[in-house]
Amino acid sequence: MCSHQPPCPAVDSADHDAARTVASHPEQGWSLLCNGAVVFDDTGELLPDGRTVAPRRPALV
Repeated sequence: MCSHQPPCPAVDSADHDAARTVASHPEQGWSLLCNGAVVFDDTGELLPDGRTVAPRRPALV
């Protein structure tokens, strides 16, 4: 999916959320990344293969 240099991290790499944004919809709370991941304002993610990543919540101290 990535046609620029340097290429974005693959969706299965630890830093996959560092990929470039290709479509942003802040009014709906989500953005599409170059590697195919959809990231949400609450930090949850939907990966291209249908897997989900739960939102990262700060630890209560």
